[in-house]
Amino acid sequence: MRSTHDLGTTDDDDVIDVTRVTARDRRRLTAVAAGVTAALALGGLSTVSAHGADSADSARSESTRPDTTRSDTAHITAETTPIGFGAGTTGGGNATATTVTSLDAFKAAVTGDKAKVVRVSGLISLTGQVDIGSNTTVLGVGSGSGFTGGGLRLKESTNVIVRNLAISKPRKPSDGITVQKSTKVWIDHNTFSADRDHDKDYYDGLLDINHGSDDITVSWNTFADHFKGSLVGHSDNNASEDTGHLKVTYHHNWFTNVYSRIPSLRFGTGHFYDNYVQGAETGVHSRMGAQTLVENNVFRDTEVAVTTSRDSDVDGYAVLRGNDLGGAATEISRTGSFTTPPYAYTAEPASSVVATVTAQAGTGKL
Repeated sequence: MRSTHDLGTTDDDDVIDVTRVTARDRRRLTAVAAGVTAALALGGLSTVSAHGADSADSARSESTRPDTTRSDTAHITAETTPIGFGAGTTGGGNATATTVTSLDAFKAAVTGDKAKVVRVSGLISLTGQVDIGSNTTVLGVGSGSGFTGGGLRLKESTNVIVRNLAISKPRKPSDGITVQKSTKVWIDHNTFSADRDHDKDYYDGLLDINHGSDDITVSWNTFADHFKGSLVGHSDNNASEDTGHLKVTYHHNWFTNVYSRIPSLRFGTGHFYDNYVQGAETGVHSRMGAQTLVENNVFRDTEVAVTTSRDSDVDGYAVLRGNDLGGAATEISRTGSFTTPPYAYTAEPASSVVATVTAQAGTGKL
Protein backbone atom coordinates (compact mmCIF):
# COMPACT_ATOMS: atom_id res chain seq x y z
CA MET A 1 0.00 0.00 0.00
CA ARG A 2 1.31 3.40 -0.91
CA SER A 3 1.87 6.12 1.66
CA THR A 4 -0.51 9.09 1.55
CA HIS A 5 1.84 11.71 3.00
CA ASP A 6 2.26 13.34 -0.43
CA LEU A 7 -0.84 11.80 -1.95
CA GLY A 8 -2.42 12.86 -5.15
CA THR A 9 -2.29 13.30 -8.90
CA THR A 10 -2.36 17.08 -8.62
CA ASP A 11 -0.69 19.77 -6.57
CA ASP A 12 -3.51 20.23 -4.09
CA ASP A 13 -4.60 16.92 -2.58
CA ASP A 14 -1.82 15.96 -0.17
CA VAL A 15 -2.97 14.26 3.03
CA ILE A 16 -1.04 15.26 6.15
CA ASP A 17 -1.74 14.58 9.81
CA VAL A 18 -1.09 18.14 11.00
CA THR A 19 -1.41 17.27 14.71
CA ARG A 20 1.33 14.65 14.40
CA VAL A 21 3.51 16.91 12.27
CA THR A 22 3.27 19.76 14.74
CA ALA A 23 4.57 17.57 17.57
CA ARG A 24 7.43 16.39 15.38
CA ASP A 25 8.23 19.94 14.35
CA ARG A 26 9.02 20.90 17.94
CA ARG A 27 11.68 18.18 18.08
CA ARG A 28 13.02 19.05 14.63
CA LEU A 29 13.27 22.76 15.23
CA THR A 30 15.21 22.12 18.43
CA ALA A 31 17.64 19.89 16.52
CA VAL A 32 17.92 22.32 13.61
CA ALA A 33 18.55 25.27 15.92
CA ALA A 34 21.25 23.34 17.72
CA GLY A 35 22.89 22.40 14.44
CA VAL A 36 22.89 25.96 13.14
CA THR A 37 24.29 27.25 16.43
CA ALA A 38 27.07 24.69 16.31
CA ALA A 39 27.84 25.55 12.70
CA LEU A 40 28.13 29.24 13.49
CA ALA A 41 30.29 28.56 16.52
CA LEU A 42 32.67 26.49 14.41
CA GLY A 43 32.73 29.00 11.58
CA GLY A 44 30.64 26.83 9.27
CA LEU A 45 31.51 23.15 9.94
CA SER A 46 34.39 21.98 7.83
CA THR A 47 33.23 18.37 7.66
CA VAL A 48 30.11 16.28 8.12
CA SER A 49 29.97 12.76 9.52
CA ALA A 50 29.71 10.09 6.84
CA HIS A 51 27.25 8.11 8.99
CA GLY A 52 24.43 6.96 6.76
CA ALA A 53 26.28 7.67 3.51
CA ASP A 54 24.71 5.85 0.58
CA SER A 55 26.37 2.74 -0.76
CA ALA A 56 27.54 4.17 -4.10
CA ASP A 57 31.26 3.99 -4.75
CA SER A 58 32.36 7.64 -4.70
CA ALA A 59 35.63 6.96 -6.47
CA ARG A 60 33.83 5.15 -9.27
CA SER A 61 31.22 7.89 -9.65
CA GLU A 62 33.93 10.50 -10.06
CA SER A 63 34.99 8.96 -13.35
CA THR A 64 31.51 9.45 -14.82
CA ARG A 65 31.31 13.16 -14.06
CA PRO A 66 32.34 15.82 -16.56
CA ASP A 67 34.36 17.68 -13.94
CA THR A 68 36.31 16.82 -10.78
CA THR A 69 35.11 17.00 -7.20
CA ARG A 70 36.36 19.89 -5.09
CA SER A 71 36.76 20.06 -1.34
CA ASP A 72 38.11 23.61 -0.91
CA THR A 73 35.02 25.68 -0.08
CA ALA A 74 37.06 28.89 0.11
CA HIS A 75 37.12 29.00 -3.68
CA ILE A 76 33.36 28.61 -4.12
CA THR A 77 31.74 31.90 -5.07
CA ALA A 78 28.45 32.91 -6.64
CA GLU A 79 28.26 31.96 -10.29
CA THR A 80 27.83 34.71 -12.86
CA THR A 81 26.13 32.27 -15.24
CA PRO A 82 24.01 29.20 -14.47
CA ILE A 83 25.36 25.66 -14.25
CA GLY A 84 23.16 22.75 -15.20
CA PHE A 85 20.16 22.42 -17.45
CA GLY A 86 19.63 26.20 -17.29
CA ALA A 87 23.09 26.94 -18.74
CA GLY A 88 23.00 29.64 -21.37
CA THR A 89 20.26 31.66 -19.70
CA THR A 90 21.19 35.35 -19.93
CA GLY A 91 18.02 37.17 -18.85
CA GLY A 92 18.18 40.87 -19.57
CA GLY A 93 21.91 40.71 -20.20
CA ASN A 94 23.57 44.12 -20.19
CA ALA A 95 20.36 46.14 -20.46
CA THR A 96 20.30 49.30 -18.34
CA ALA A 97 18.80 48.44 -14.95
CA THR A 98 15.56 49.96 -13.70
CA THR A 99 15.06 50.12 -9.91
CA VAL A 100 11.51 49.84 -8.60
CA THR A 101 10.06 50.30 -5.12
CA SER A 102 6.33 49.71 -5.70
CA LEU A 103 4.14 46.94 -7.09
CA ASP A 104 2.77 49.07 -9.95
CA ALA A 105 6.25 50.09 -11.03
CA PHE A 106 7.41 46.47 -10.90
CA LYS A 107 4.50 45.23 -13.02
CA ALA A 108 5.21 47.85 -15.65
CA ALA A 109 8.94 47.14 -15.67
CA VAL A 110 8.72 43.36 -16.22
CA THR A 111 6.10 43.41 -18.99
CA GLY A 112 6.99 42.41 -22.54
CA ASP A 113 9.84 40.52 -24.18
CA LYS A 114 12.38 43.29 -24.67
CA ALA A 115 15.68 42.73 -22.79
CA LYS A 116 15.44 44.31 -19.33
CA VAL A 117 17.02 44.24 -15.88
CA VAL A 118 14.70 45.13 -13.01
CA ARG A 119 16.05 45.76 -9.51
CA VAL A 120 13.56 45.42 -6.65
CA SER A 121 14.29 47.65 -3.65
CA GLY A 122 12.29 46.93 -0.51
CA LEU A 123 9.71 44.31 0.44
CA ILE A 124 6.55 44.58 -1.67
CA SER A 125 3.23 43.07 -0.59
CA LEU A 126 1.00 41.59 -3.24
CA THR A 127 -1.94 39.30 -3.78
CA GLY A 128 -1.66 36.76 -6.56
CA GLN A 129 1.25 36.70 -8.98
CA VAL A 130 2.99 39.08 -11.35
CA ASP A 131 3.75 37.78 -14.84
CA ILE A 132 7.37 38.13 -15.97
CA GLY A 133 8.13 38.62 -19.66
CA SER A 134 10.92 36.96 -21.61
CA ASN A 135 14.52 38.18 -21.65
CA THR A 136 14.25 39.53 -18.11
CA THR A 137 16.51 39.66 -15.07
CA VAL A 138 14.81 40.37 -11.73
CA LEU A 139 17.32 41.17 -9.00
CA GLY A 140 16.69 42.05 -5.36
CA VAL A 141 18.65 44.86 -3.72
CA GLY A 142 20.42 43.83 -0.51
CA SER A 143 19.19 40.89 1.56
CA GLY A 144 15.56 41.77 2.34
CA SER A 145 14.03 42.99 -0.90
CA GLY A 146 11.33 40.97 -2.62
CA PHE A 147 7.69 39.99 -2.24
CA THR A 148 5.34 38.72 0.42
CA GLY A 149 1.81 37.34 0.17
CA GLY A 150 2.10 36.21 -3.44
CA GLY A 151 4.77 35.69 -6.03
CA LEU A 152 5.98 35.65 -9.62
CA ARG A 153 4.79 33.69 -12.64
CA LEU A 154 6.78 32.83 -15.72
CA LYS A 155 4.18 31.76 -18.27
CA GLU A 156 5.22 31.06 -21.85
CA SER A 157 8.41 33.00 -21.20
CA THR A 158 11.99 32.24 -22.11
CA ASN A 159 15.39 33.41 -20.91
CA VAL A 160 14.53 34.66 -17.41
CA ILE A 161 16.78 35.12 -14.35
CA VAL A 162 15.43 35.63 -10.82
CA ARG A 163 18.10 36.31 -8.18
CA ASN A 164 18.47 37.63 -4.64
CA LEU A 165 14.77 38.01 -3.83
CA ALA A 166 13.10 37.30 -0.48
CA ILE A 167 9.78 35.62 -1.34
CA SER A 168 7.54 34.76 1.59
CA LYS A 169 4.10 33.46 2.49
CA PRO A 170 2.56 32.94 -0.97
CA ARG A 171 -1.14 32.54 -0.25
CA LYS A 172 -2.94 29.80 -2.16
CA PRO A 173 -3.51 29.61 -5.13
CA SER A 174 -0.26 31.53 -5.73
CA ASP A 175 3.18 29.95 -5.61
CA GLY A 176 6.26 31.90 -4.62
CA ILE A 177 7.44 31.32 -8.18
CA THR A 178 5.56 29.39 -10.86
CA VAL A 179 7.39 28.36 -14.03
CA GLN A 180 4.80 27.34 -16.61
CA LYS A 181 5.36 26.54 -20.30
CA SER A 182 8.70 28.36 -20.02
CA THR A 183 12.29 27.59 -20.98
CA LYS A 184 15.78 28.78 -20.07
CA VAL A 185 15.27 29.86 -16.46
CA TRP A 186 17.78 30.49 -13.67
CA ILE A 187 16.46 30.83 -10.09
CA ASP A 188 19.42 31.67 -7.88
CA HIS A 189 20.29 32.95 -4.38
CA ASN A 190 16.70 33.61 -3.33
CA THR A 191 15.18 33.11 0.12
CA PHE A 192 11.80 31.32 0.06
CA SER A 193 9.82 30.95 3.28
CA ALA A 194 6.38 30.62 4.83
CA ASP A 195 5.40 29.11 8.20
CA ARG A 196 4.04 25.85 9.55
CA ASP A 197 1.43 27.54 11.74
CA HIS A 198 -1.45 27.09 9.29
CA ASP A 199 -3.13 24.24 7.44
CA LYS A 200 -0.98 22.71 4.69
CA ASP A 201 -3.12 24.35 2.00
CA TYR A 202 -3.08 27.87 3.47
CA TYR A 203 0.00 28.62 1.36
CA ASP A 204 0.82 27.16 -2.03
CA GLY A 205 4.18 25.91 -3.29
CA LEU A 206 7.38 27.87 -2.83
CA LEU A 207 8.64 27.00 -6.32
CA ASP A 208 6.61 24.98 -8.83
CA ILE A 209 7.69 24.06 -12.36
CA ASN A 210 5.12 22.59 -14.70
CA HIS A 211 3.37 22.37 -18.10
CA GLY A 212 6.33 21.23 -20.15
CA SER A 213 8.82 23.80 -18.89
CA ASP A 214 12.43 23.01 -19.69
CA ASP A 215 16.11 23.82 -19.15
CA ILE A 216 15.99 25.21 -15.63
CA THR A 217 18.60 25.64 -12.90
CA VAL A 218 17.65 26.20 -9.25
CA SER A 219 20.79 27.10 -7.29
CA TRP A 220 21.93 28.53 -3.96
CA ASN A 221 18.41 29.20 -2.63
CA THR A 222 17.04 28.67 0.86
CA PHE A 223 13.61 27.10 1.40
CA ALA A 224 12.23 27.22 4.95
CA ASP A 225 9.18 26.49 7.10
CA HIS A 226 6.74 25.12 4.58
CA PHE A 227 4.74 22.00 3.77
CA LYS A 228 5.11 21.78 -0.03
CA GLY A 229 8.56 22.82 -1.22
CA SER A 230 9.09 22.44 -4.95
CA LEU A 231 6.84 20.53 -7.34
CA VAL A 232 8.03 19.66 -10.86
CA GLY A 233 5.14 18.38 -12.96
CA HIS A 234 1.74 19.20 -11.50
CA SER A 235 -0.30 16.12 -12.38
CA ASP A 236 -0.06 12.39 -13.06
CA ASN A 237 -2.37 13.01 -16.03
CA ASN A 238 -0.14 15.44 -17.93
CA ALA A 239 2.18 12.99 -19.68
CA SER A 240 1.42 14.26 -23.18
CA GLU A 241 2.75 17.73 -22.35
CA ASP A 242 5.49 16.89 -19.85
CA THR A 243 7.17 13.78 -21.25
CA GLY A 244 10.58 14.68 -22.68
CA HIS A 245 10.56 18.02 -20.85
CA LEU A 246 10.88 19.21 -17.24
CA LYS A 247 14.69 19.03 -17.23
CA VAL A 248 15.79 20.70 -13.98
CA THR A 249 19.04 21.01 -12.00
CA TYR A 250 18.96 21.76 -8.24
CA HIS A 251 22.32 22.47 -6.65
CA HIS A 252 23.56 24.05 -3.41
CA ASN A 253 20.10 24.74 -2.01
CA TRP A 254 19.25 24.63 1.70
CA PHE A 255 15.87 23.13 2.67
CA THR A 256 15.04 23.46 6.37
CA ASN A 257 11.74 22.45 8.02
CA VAL A 258 10.14 21.75 4.62
CA TYR A 259 7.83 18.74 4.91
CA SER A 260 8.12 17.25 1.41
CA ARG A 261 8.64 17.86 -2.34
CA ILE A 262 12.39 18.47 -2.20
CA PRO A 263 11.61 18.23 -5.08
CA SER A 264 8.74 16.07 -6.28
CA LEU A 265 9.38 15.29 -9.96
CA ARG A 266 7.00 13.74 -12.50
CA PHE A 267 7.92 12.66 -16.04
CA GLY A 268 11.05 14.83 -16.28
CA THR A 269 14.79 14.56 -15.68
CA GLY A 270 16.24 15.96 -12.46
CA HIS A 271 19.77 16.40 -11.18
CA PHE A 272 19.86 17.08 -7.43
CA TYR A 273 23.40 17.64 -6.15
CA ASP A 274 25.20 19.33 -3.24
CA ASN A 275 21.97 20.29 -1.45
CA TYR A 276 21.40 20.32 2.32
CA VAL A 277 18.05 18.99 3.57
CA GLN A 278 17.04 19.35 7.24
CA GLY A 279 13.86 18.25 8.97
CA ALA A 280 11.90 16.73 6.08
CA GLU A 281 9.36 13.93 6.08
CA THR A 282 10.46 13.01 2.54
CA GLY A 283 13.09 14.66 0.39
CA VAL A 284 13.48 13.78 -3.28
CA HIS A 285 10.38 12.14 -4.77
CA SER A 286 10.72 10.65 -8.26
CA ARG A 287 7.42 9.52 -9.78
CA MET A 288 5.60 8.85 -13.07
CA GLY A 289 8.74 7.59 -14.79
CA ALA A 290 10.91 10.58 -13.88
CA GLN A 291 14.68 10.04 -14.01
CA THR A 292 16.55 11.55 -11.04
CA LEU A 293 20.25 11.64 -10.20
CA VAL A 294 20.76 12.37 -6.48
CA GLU A 295 24.41 13.18 -5.84
CA ASN A 296 26.58 14.34 -2.90
CA ASN A 297 23.72 15.75 -0.82
CA VAL A 298 23.41 15.87 2.98
CA PHE A 299 20.20 14.87 4.80
CA ARG A 300 19.61 15.50 8.50
CA ASP A 301 16.58 14.69 10.68
CA THR A 302 14.84 13.40 7.57
CA GLU A 303 12.71 10.25 7.52
CA VAL A 304 12.98 9.30 3.83
CA ALA A 305 15.72 10.94 1.80
CA VAL A 306 14.66 9.60 -1.61
CA THR A 307 11.59 7.69 -2.75
CA THR A 308 10.44 6.39 -6.12
CA SER A 309 7.38 4.47 -4.98
CA ARG A 310 4.85 6.75 -3.33
CA ASP A 311 1.53 8.27 -4.24
CA SER A 312 1.43 7.87 -8.04
CA ASP A 313 0.29 4.91 -10.13
CA VAL A 314 3.69 4.73 -11.86
CA ASP A 315 6.98 4.74 -9.93
CA GLY A 316 9.92 6.91 -10.83
CA TYR A 317 13.63 6.12 -11.18
CA ALA A 318 16.59 7.25 -9.11
CA VAL A 319 20.35 6.87 -9.01
CA LEU A 320 22.11 7.72 -5.71
CA ARG A 321 25.81 8.37 -5.25
CA GLY A 322 28.02 10.09 -2.72
CA ASN A 323 25.22 11.20 -0.38
CA ASP A 324 25.34 11.52 3.41
CA LEU A 325 21.91 10.23 4.38
CA GLY A 326 22.31 10.92 8.10
CA GLY A 327 20.28 7.83 8.96
CA ALA A 328 17.40 8.60 6.60
CA ALA A 329 15.74 5.73 4.76
CA THR A 330 15.56 5.34 0.99
CA GLU A 331 12.79 3.72 -1.05
CA ILE A 332 14.25 2.94 -4.47
CA SER A 333 11.93 0.64 -6.39
CA ARG A 334 13.55 1.34 -9.78
CA THR A 335 17.16 2.29 -10.46
CA GLY A 336 17.49 4.93 -13.13
CA SER A 337 19.55 5.27 -16.29
CA PHE A 338 20.35 8.99 -15.89
CA THR A 339 23.91 8.92 -14.57
CA THR A 340 25.81 11.45 -16.68
CA PRO A 341 24.28 14.93 -17.07
CA PRO A 342 24.83 16.56 -20.48
CA TYR A 343 26.74 19.53 -19.08
CA ALA A 344 29.95 20.34 -17.22
CA TYR A 345 29.65 20.77 -13.45
CA THR A 346 31.66 20.31 -10.28
CA ALA A 347 30.07 18.35 -7.43
CA GLU A 348 31.85 18.98 -4.16
CA PRO A 349 31.88 16.05 -1.71
CA ALA A 350 29.08 15.70 0.83
CA SER A 351 31.60 16.32 3.63
CA SER A 352 31.82 20.03 2.76
CA VAL A 353 28.23 20.68 1.66
CA VAL A 354 26.90 21.91 5.03
CA ALA A 355 29.65 24.48 5.41
CA THR A 356 29.31 25.72 1.85
CA VAL A 357 25.53 25.88 1.66
CA THR A 358 24.86 27.41 5.08
CA ALA A 359 27.45 30.10 4.40
CA GLN A 360 26.45 31.05 0.88
CA ALA A 361 22.84 30.13 0.03
CA GLY A 362 20.06 32.70 0.10
CA THR A 363 19.86 36.45 -0.34
CA GLY A 364 22.61 38.94 0.43
CA LYS A 365 25.42 36.73 -0.87
CA LEU A 366 25.93 38.13 -4.38
